[in-house]
Amino acid sequence: MPELPEVEAARRAVEEHCVGKKIKKAVIANDTKVIEGVSPSDFEAALLGKTVVSARRKGKNLWLQLDSPPFPSFQFGMSGAIYIKGVAVTKYKRSAVNDTDEWPSKYSKFFIELDDGLELSFTDTRRFARVRLLTDPAAVPPISELGPDALLEPMTVDEFIESLSKKKIAIKALLLDQSYIAGIGNWVADEVLYQARIHPLQIAFSLSKENCANLHKCIKEVVEKAIEVGADSSQFPKNWIFHSREKKSKAFVDGKKIDFIKAGGRTAAYVPELQKLSGNQAAKAVGEPKKRTSKKKSGGNDDDDSDEPASKEEEIIESDELKKGPKPRGRGKRPSMKRKTEDSDDDEGDDDNIGGAATADSDNDEVQKKKMENTTTNKRAKADKASERKVQTSQNSKAKKKAR
Repeated sequence: MPELPEVEAARRAVEEHCVGKKIKKAVIANDTKVIEGVSPSDFEAALLGKTVVSARRKGKNLWLQLDSPPFPSFQFGMSGAIYIKGVAVTKYKRSAVNDTDEWPSKYSKFFIELDDGLELSFTDTRRFARVRLLTDPAAVPPISELGPDALLEPMTVDEFIESLSKKKIAIKALLLDQSYIAGIGNWVADEVLYQARIHPLQIAFSLSKENCANLHKCIKEVVEKAIEVGADSSQFPKNWIFHSREKKSKAFVDGKKIDFIKAGGRTAAYVPELQKLSGNQAAKAVGEPKKRTSKKKSGGNDDDDSDEPASKEEEIIESDELKKGPKPRGRGKRPSMKRKTEDSDDDEGDDDNIGGAATADSDNDEVQKKKMENTTTNKRAKADKASERKVQTSQNSKAKKKAR
């Protein structure tokens, strides 16, 4: 999925090749799911004759600053991508369109031709992206609701430590919350937690100051390194967990086994040998009896949509969540069980999550349902026993009277 490094690579390509040039042609797709709030003809008319002044970005959103408003804004979603004809812009698996396909691609949602003949297209193969025409993109949702950009507006170490001390949420779920830090998605979150040796389910406020400072440093290093190589994953350091995140079966990094669990409603890749729960969570992980076991056989490809907890640690998190009561229903559908393994690491929910990461986890609903069913069964059993005792007492009383 496109995260901060991929969107920043696209921004830099646009800035390098398109700034100062005038738009002489525009073609906007007739796709109301992706093109939001404006007709294709009105969108096209608003672009023609305008000059590209700059390319701007916050988090995983990009917009073109023109010489006058309104401006086209792109929320990349799961598979949004910028293509510039004749220019190598980083491709990533979920978004890639075949170079031999027609140009612009059949997946193109936004296409412009500049006055020097350069052509740019924004494509979306899976239609989770959003393209808008806005007078001031930074002043309205979703961009106005984002937290500080992980690259452009990083917190200081002290600010980061202070903010984490107030967060009673698993650290990976917090990192995925775009209102907390903008731009970190699933793969970046896994990478920074692995590099910092922090378990994805560790509650944020329980992290030591040393852990917090190390995580702050790893966020900076991972984001900057990914951008330095143009978000070209083949050039990422060999000791990054990134290269093995999608293998699922027999996944290793530096000779150590990678496991997969759910965290913040997303699949998390981590190394149990290096990323251990600490404090009270560690004690619970050791002392809590396992409540249920996975139905999946070891060695097979894991499906992210399993109802079973992937680890003892996740069971404990689920148990803690149940104490707070059932979560509201209807906030999201369970992804299809038929999804292939190669799609599982980037679950259907997009990382552009404002105000919290995928809180309505279906696993918790299932556990709560079973708990309620068990409670109902126990109540019925007690009622049946009480009824039997009343009948027995009545029969004994009649027998005594008859004996008299």
